[in-house]
Amino acid sequence: MSNYLSQINGLDDLKKMNSSQLSYLAEEIREFLLENIAETGGHLASNLGTVELTIALHYYLNSPVDKIVWDVGHQAYTHKILTGRKDCFNSLRQRNGISGYPKCSESPHDIIGAGHSSTSISAAVGLYLARKRKEEKGDIYAVIGDGAMTGGMAFEALNYAGHIKADINVVLNDNEMSIAGNVGALSNYLSSLRSDPKVQKARDDIEYLLNKIPHIGGRVSSTVDRVKNALKYTFIQGVLFEEFGFKYFGPVDGHDTAELIKNFKQAEKIDGPVLLHVVTKKGKGYIPAEMNPDKFHGVGPFNISDGSTKSSRKKASYSKVFGETLSRIADQDAQVVGITAAMPAGTGMGVFAEAYPDRYYDVGIAEQHAVTMSTGLAKGGLKPVTAIYSTFMQRAYDQLIHDAALQNIDMTFALDRAGIVGNDGETHQGVFDFSYLRPVPNLVIMAPKDSAQLQDMLYTAVNYQGPAVLRYPRGEVSDQYQQKEFEKLEIGSGEELIEIDEESKVTILAVGSTVYPAQKAAEILNNNGYNTALIDARFLKPLDEKLLLKALNRSENVLIVEEQVLAGGFSSAVLELAVDNEIFNTRIKRLGIGDEFVPHGEMDEMKKEYQLDARGILKNALALFERTEEVSSLWPLKKD
Repeated sequence: MSNYLSQINGLDDLKKMNSSQLSYLAEEIREFLLENIAETGGHLASNLGTVELTIALHYYLNSPVDKIVWDVGHQAYTHKILTGRKDCFNSLRQRNGISGYPKCSESPHDIIGAGHSSTSISAAVGLYLARKRKEEKGDIYAVIGDGAMTGGMAFEALNYAGHIKADINVVLNDNEMSIAGNVGALSNYLSSLRSDPKVQKARDDIEYLLNKIPHIGGRVSSTVDRVKNALKYTFIQGVLFEEFGFKYFGPVDGHDTAELIKNFKQAEKIDGPVLLHVVTKKGKGYIPAEMNPDKFHGVGPFNISDGSTKSSRKKASYSKVFGETLSRIADQDAQVVGITAAMPAGTGMGVFAEAYPDRYYDVGIAEQHAVTMSTGLAKGGLKPVTAIYSTFMQRAYDQLIHDAALQNIDMTFALDRAGIVGNDGETHQGVFDFSYLRPVPNLVIMAPKDSAQLQDMLYTAVNYQGPAVLRYPRGEVSDQYQQKEFEKLEIGSGEELIEIDEESKVTILAVGSTVYPAQKAAEILNNNGYNTALIDARFLKPLDEKLLLKALNRSENVLIVEEQVLAGGFSSAVLELAVDNEIFNTRIKRLGIGDEFVPHGEMDEMKKEYQLDARGILKNALALFERTEEVSSLWPLKKD
């Protein structure tokens, strides 16, 4: 059996191979990806689909002099393998290992870091303008998926690239999916381009004949132009992109390296922007992923034999609880509708979609549109619940302020993946939402500690008159999930879990995902004679000022714990409250994430590193008691 992959230690080794060897190499890379991702987890289906495309790009181009910009970046694993990271690939998405996305600090071949969609064409245009100004040579390729192409930013970039006649090449990787199935007119348009390959020949023949018509001047010439345009709209595929000023090539088989390279050569002859429409199969080479590409988009460790997960999860996920709770609320209220931006499974909205398909809207990768469309639904008399990842909501910040909050719209935002998300790393950590949401007037912001509280908070948000945000973490709920009767919470009310009294030396203020570990730490402290109180804030905005002021006035020490950046978050709100009420004698310690981006690693590992687990909270509480003994002397377990 051939073993070409073992010979690849860099791009120079790749360029020594012939076309038949490249085909064998593609098969070996797929096997390599399967073996490694089955152990580490990662983005599987998207990477299996871009093996030949990546090989062809690097075989033809001279990276990093030639620039390859990956959109989103979750399809760049083969790129990492070919550019010198094969031997450390078993560290993929692990702490101190290689990232699951392009990362500039990791390799000079990672031209632009990416983790969110629809950015590649804009970056490519900027690279072109810089190259032009500095009179440098080299090709520029942006690789963007058909799902990412639905993002408005991609169309803004196409428009400008065509306007300035930017000499860039856009590779449209069309696998008929983003994460879930694609939606919208663009998806239908690309489907029509794929459907009849015979039209490509008609296109070429018509253009050839039209170009052969001699210049016969004056009135006849204008007639010929009109005929040419009519024929172009009737027969020539890719007219949408050509109207943006791009020369269109395709559709091209994205699993044929020779055909890809041939089209790269043709594109090089064109002055100005080129769009190469490449058709690939998401999950190619692994039947379970081919059959269920959405399920195998992002996976944890799995069994290659049948694709079954190796997860030991015992509890329900927050996403599942959200989806089931929304469906139950919709059972009672016919005006409730659900909206997501291409993330039905990830947000749990898919559960609602199955129950109420006619009340569910997936707008594709278009968070800005999702938010403003939701305001329209609300003004039309419905009750929209818009589910978006915390980190993706950053993309619709203006819409949240201008279209939702400013107009005090009755709508609910469900922010999944809030806090530390683990292996996806810097681009996906949802650790900024407290800070970017808290300054916005009219917003109500809630963070549940468990599944029971999530149910009540979602019910409260849907029935609140105004914009409400429900922020919850990735992964398993902290309690044993059971459906419960809904309870409408008092807006801005916290909960005193361990009462503050005259004996309290430390009060821990926690919110959301930090409540359960804080409670465990507080119980250990109280069991060992350290009088400790505990408050679950529940609401970040409005704060329960009465309860928090009680803690600030009665406790000698206050420890504030939040799974988010410290700048502008929950602890900042408490400090502002203390200053505004001239409380200066209480010793306050804050525990959260400092002025840094959280790297990738397992969630529990990262929480431990930032001392947001029970043991870390215990350690910081002991510091307030000015005790220096080892935490292990109080810790009840041999292993935490």
